Amino acid sequence: MTPVRIVLADDEHMVRTALRAILSAEPDLEVVGEATTGAEAVSAVRELAPDVVLMDVRMPEVDGIRATERILATLDDPPRIIVVTTFENDSYVYDALRAGAAGFLLKRADADALVQAVRLVARSDTLLFPSAVRRLAAEHARAYPAPPDWVARLTGREGEVLRLMAAGLTNAEIAGRMGVGAATVKSHVAAVLAKTGSRDRTQAVIAAYEAGFMNNR
Repeated sequence: MTPVRIVLADDEHMVRTALRAILSAEPDLEVVGEATTGAEAVSAVRELAPDVVLMDVRMPEVDGIRATERILATLDDPPRIIVVTTFENDSYVYDALRAGAAGFLLKRADADALVQAVRLVARSDTLLFPSAVRRLAAEHARAYPAPPDWVARLTGREGEVLRLMAAGLTNAEIAGRMGVGAATVKSHVAAVLAKTGSRDRTQAVIAAYEAGFMNNR
């Protein structure tokens, strides 16, 4: 099996060293590059084409948010980006999620959580922590003055799927909860992403909170 290729972006040498040691110990994970600034992270991604980037949000010159935006906006097949942060309620984290990061991880997370997070997003799953995202949205969301058009265009089933996505359920779990097939859920998720203009599930959930959709029953 081809290892998951990873780039580490953090301005602290000790942090990068610790992350490299943990990840390199896994046979299915490979650290292929490091960066100390957001600008270096963008260059490393373009040169090395990793599958996953662990991105610190607070770096000199270009921070992790701007780097995330540049990577996702300029590459046809961008890597999955996990924001690594000290504080989960940091507005930087919320901005990074809005920009398209697949999720976030606290720097104090243990080795198993780190490894599983990388494996999860490498499979194109979303690293969602429902309570944390809800709290971030409440504290930092820049809400629309009125519900956007997509809210009215969601079908009842699509709305149900979006709520279950926000609760952190996987497609398989949503299928079980709704009593439908996995293919049906996948179709609903695709429709939700298209209607909300979202790159992935994280952005769709953020959009739902900002639109006030999660407050409506």
